Amino acid sequence: MTNRDSFSGRFGIIAAAAGSAIGLGNIWRFPYVCGQNGGGAFLLLYIVCIVLMGLPVMLAEFGIGRKAQSNAYRAFKILSPQKPWYLIGVMGIVASFTIMSFYSAVGGWTIEYVVRATTNTLSGNHDEMFDTFIAGSYRPIAYQFVFLAISVGVVVIGVRKGIESSTKVLMPALFLLLIILCVRSLTLPGAREGLIFVLKPEFSKLTGNSILAAMGQAFFSLSIGMGCMITYGSYIKRTEDLNYTANVIVIAGTFVAILASIVIFPAAAALNIEVESGGPGLVFKTLPGMFEQMKGGVFFASLFFILLCIAALTSAISLLEVVVTFCVEELKIHRGWATALVATSMFLLGILCSLSLGIMPHLSLFGVNFFNLMDFISADIFLPLGGFFIAVYMGWALKKRITVKELTSGGTVAFSPLRIFYFLIKYIVPVAILIVFISGFWK
Repeated sequence: MTNRDSFSGRFGIIAAAAGSAIGLGNIWRFPYVCGQNGGGAFLLLYIVCIVLMGLPVMLAEFGIGRKAQSNAYRAFKILSPQKPWYLIGVMGIVASFTIMSFYSAVGGWTIEYVVRATTNTLSGNHDEMFDTFIAGSYRPIAYQFVFLAISVGVVVIGVRKGIESSTKVLMPALFLLLIILCVRSLTLPGAREGLIFVLKPEFSKLTGNSILAAMGQAFFSLSIGMGCMITYGSYIKRTEDLNYTANVIVIAGTFVAILASIVIFPAAAALNIEVESGGPGLVFKTLPGMFEQMKGGVFFASLFFILLCIAALTSAISLLEVVVTFCVEELKIHRGWATALVATSMFLLGILCSLSLGIMPHLSLFGVNFFNLMDFISADIFLPLGGFFIAVYMGWALKKRITVKELTSGGTVAFSPLRIFYFLIKYIVPVAILIVFISGFWK
């Protein structure tokens, strides 16, 4: 058997997994989904979904991955041979591939804004600037290619030298800058209205689709239900405390989502930007205006978009790693060739997503443009279903002694909430996901 790479220690694990969780999911996607679903009310729903569903599923994925020491597909083959549970892994791999189709497009946008920020060309009408960039040229596709090429470079290097080394430095820097931007956003004239939008729940704006969106966002932002944490779990050493690691990642991810909202919504209120219809471009339409009003705005804009690009990369790397690991271990393709093949396929699908927002809006299915369709299919369908089946598998199919052994690191660490975990993973998580999933589509 080929020796598998692994993380060097706890900080490396947390940095890499948090890098996956704290990417564009929380900084780019959360604010605009939150804005479309009632602000503070959606934030509360999101936190409930994180605690009751996200954390237990993350623990389950870590446990499955570390026990099997394999990719998301083979992990279930090893733990439950001759049974169809491996289809959960297949769903996760497909979800990762689908997400990367539109995620890489957004990653390309961050590179465009890095270029604009560093060359001091962010001034002007920011709504028009973003819309022109998306709809007026093929530049988004070119930047999407560059973004994927950088991701390929990191994944080819490997887990410890590539993924871990990059995230150890970059994620703390992103945290620090977000805190600085929060302070600046809150001091803008008219920011109070945006802060109220974040902190004051308006439950009348919530629908069944809002609850489904909160659950999908919880899974998306934690990178669960898509095979990422099973894959990363397989790189975690036996002596590491999975419960501690998962809790730190969940807290950090939630904190970043809240920070991102405090950056975006007060700034949007100050700049008179409509957050409920801001859509995927909300961050790119809001923050440049805030930077224009800051002393040293060019520097902070450059630093922010560079770090936003890096945050995008850390998540993209985890998504790419899921599919690449499958190709290496199951199809026996050399890691370099597997990475290039997977990235090329993702790029081709991503072109459709990018064009559907721009110069070819007719690229749609069921009346929905290709970009939003891929987003909906992955975040609101694949991820909740993946989480549902993982919970059912861990709670009802996998032998309890295996779970206990992994969650206690072979009996070397205490896991006091074991009963709570089992209650949540057996009853609350699958039932809640099923109810929310069905109600989200109830007309």
